Amino acid sequence: MDLSVALAGFALGISLILAIGAQNAFVLKQGLKREHVFAVCFICALSDAVLISAGVAGFGAIVKQFPLIEQISRYAGAAFLLVYAALSFKSALTTNHKLEAKGKAVGSLVTALLTCLAFTWLNPHVYLDTVVLLGSISTQYEGQQLAFGMGAVIASFVFFFSLGYGARLLIPVFKNPNAWKILEGIIGLVMLLLAINLLI
Repeated sequence: MDLSVALAGFALGISLILAIGAQNAFVLKQGLKREHVFAVCFICALSDAVLISAGVAGFGAIVKQFPLIEQISRYAGAAFLLVYAALSFKSALTTNHKLEAKGKAVGSLVTALLTCLAFTWLNPHVYLDTVVLLGSISTQYEGQQLAFGMGAVIASFVFFFSLGYGARLLIPVFKNPNAWKILEGIIGLVMLLLAINLLI
């Protein structure tokens, strides 16, 4: 396996998921609450791995031939983001969050995982970024597509676990209820803007 090709895949993979989006905001929030962090990070990274593998295997061409896949995920994703944005705004205005010294996992694991899967699989950009873009770029590395794909997959695992567990460094800040209200408001705004962007 060519290490330089793997590093190219790693760099592109990191650059595509670095921007703050719905999925990243959710992982950050779970990390701050210390609720099901490993499971959420693993599901996000595994989903990316599946999509990247599909792209490298040539399924990007299928997505291009059947734009209905992108359209369905676009509208379903927008609806989901609007609901989540409303819940975040409601939480920012009505809930008095406060992190205790020892966090307790009070949310349902199933709910967390389903929400995580929805953020991933109902986002049309994830298909364009991982399946189509990464898949098409991997063709430049003839005979080394596996190395390129592995680099991108490793990037996803490194990023999501760093985000989920690195959020703990911010826990002292979020012992203040007002910090939670601001975070919920920002998350709600991000979700709303992403939903509008999908619909436009």
